[in-house]
Amino acid sequence: MTPDQRPAPGSMSTEFLSATRAAQLVGRTGVVECLRVMAQAIEEDYARWHDFDKSARTASHSPNGVIELMPVADARDYAFKYVNGHPVNTRRGLPTVMAFGALADVATGHPSFLSELTLTTALRTAATSAMVARHLARPDSRSMALIGNGAQSEFQALAFVGLLGVSELRLYDIDPAATDKLAANLAPLVERGNVCIVRCASTAEAVHGADIVTTVTADKAYATILHGDMVEPGMHINAVGGDCPGKTELAADVLRAGSVFVEYEPQTRIEGDLQQMPADFPVTEFWRVVRGEAPARMSPTQVTVFDSVGFALEDYSALRTMRALGRGAGLLQRLELIPDQADPKDLYAQLRPWIAHESPAAGLSPAAAPASTAAPARSPLAQAA
Repeated sequence: MTPDQRPAPGSMSTEFLSATRAAQLVGRTGVVECLRVMAQAIEEDYARWHDFDKSARTASHSPNGVIELMPVADARDYAFKYVNGHPVNTRRGLPTVMAFGALADVATGHPSFLSELTLTTALRTAATSAMVARHLARPDSRSMALIGNGAQSEFQALAFVGLLGVSELRLYDIDPAATDKLAANLAPLVERGNVCIVRCASTAEAVHGADIVTTVTADKAYATILHGDMVEPGMHINAVGGDCPGKTELAADVLRAGSVFVEYEPQTRIEGDLQQMPADFPVTEFWRVVRGEAPARMSPTQVTVFDSVGFALEDYSALRTMRALGRGAGLLQRLELIPDQADPKDLYAQLRPWIAHESPAAGLSPAAAPASTAAPARSPLAQAA
């Protein structure tokens, strides 16, 4: 829309994908197919890295977790995600991660698409992991250790089995019930012969002999899930769980043992496992690999580490993917977030149908009342609190 064009009546509505319809969409499309399409979109957007206005996310930390806003924009669309990370939530029957996000038209500011991003974040995280591993893991990688079997684990497993041909998953979690859950959800793949599952009694047992190691734990703590003496030649380490200040998974020796790749270095130095390393510790931003400006894996024995914290560009890719799939499936709804105005300078006109004709100033008496000396009434917000 050009600055001189007027919106058509009803065009100010916003496309919307609810949590229920997002699940329906993924179910209809297939989890692996959603991961494939999303991974392709993420790689396409990494390839045009310089087209985006980027910044590290804004975070508000509390003792129990973090709430973050993640913005990014190109010349056409502005995208943002609201997301939290509260590991204590599962004790209260709440998800550790909850998210929603939007796309807006840069030319006008109109919010064009609003979506759940809780399920979508799990998909985009796994899609990013698989996309990166396709470049960094050995091509013959078939065994993956999966440390941390919580809400992200099925998506990581399906991404590596479905997109990279992993045929053995070596599972470990400090909570055996989490591994029970993961194994039950993956049972159909086992029955079809797509993958075999090995339940392990420790991280060390799980990673021994694995080609790829994925760590996706949730505790907001300086933790050491993977130690340097567990790293084997040729391993690719997909470190997903260290994603905010004070939250790590890898020992510093693990980072020193390999070539470290990151999404957006200014953010990863604050939030990733990289936070424990000196400021001059060398890393490669992954977009440079996608664009052919930096090498990926250079030998079969090289150790590669993807210090993944999640970056807003991936959410942009995920939002545009889910919008396209949702449109194609007829699952998007329309929301009236922005008023549809005949005269954009007359916002008050939105009230006219709802204000009584005899009292257009709603609450004001015809004559000016003297100032009251009584204490003001409590506001409805204060009463609700």
